[in-house]
Amino acid sequence: MILRVFRWGPEAPAARFDEFPVERGERTTVLDALVQLRETLAPDLAFRYACRVGMCGSCALVVDGRERWACRTLLSGLRTEAATIRPLYHFPLIRDLVVEMAPFVQRMKAAGASFAPRDPAARAVAPIASGSAERAVIDPAIECIGCGACLSACTMVRWDARFPGPAALNRAWTLVADRRDGGLPARWEALFGEDGVVRCHGQAQCTAVCPMELSPADSILRLRRRAVRSLFPET
Repeated sequence: MILRVFRWGPEAPAARFDEFPVERGERTTVLDALVQLRETLAPDLAFRYACRVGMCGSCALVVDGRERWACRTLLSGLRTEAATIRPLYHFPLIRDLVVEMAPFVQRMKAAGASFAPRDPAARAVAPIASGSAERAVIDPAIECIGCGACLSACTMVRWDARFPGPAALNRAWTLVADRRDGGLPARWEALFGEDGVVRCHGQAQCTAVCPMELSPADSILRLRRRAVRSLFPET
């Protein structure tokens, strides 16, 4: 089969797609093919990977128009004779298939995605039991490993630089739902202001492409419900 691979470097004025023949073995992944290309036909090809076994998320790419992990995507599963490989959308390019991940971190920080203890003096390590209802609400959203696939798939990320994006909002939900966290007042504007959860159009592309099978779209809906409930405090 043919791989049409996106190529760009800061020294080149225009991007292009180079075509390379690759052997489509039954268990050959997109990452296997890219490594093979770099070792043979394209020694200057730049792409990012680390674990190669579907754990780190660093090999996230757009394969035939869909965000995927290269190490988990089998060539045999691509029902085409010419597959297009390009970098994630909405991230600054570094070279070829490598993007700058700093915007991902910046959006996390803007959404207040770090735990802020309600009682800084508390010494209890894990007062929330693993089988509790509270933990059951939080658990489905905590396995994000920051691959950036959901940001690439989110159209609102492109149009609103202040929109936190699905990964940051998913993380924010895990904190808002944690009774030990006291950081909501500081996060309020980022989450529920003009550029927060109200900007999400509910297309759920973030959920559709998440390799960890998380649902940032559900987390955003839960944040919206929490905001509405805050308007009607119990008396």
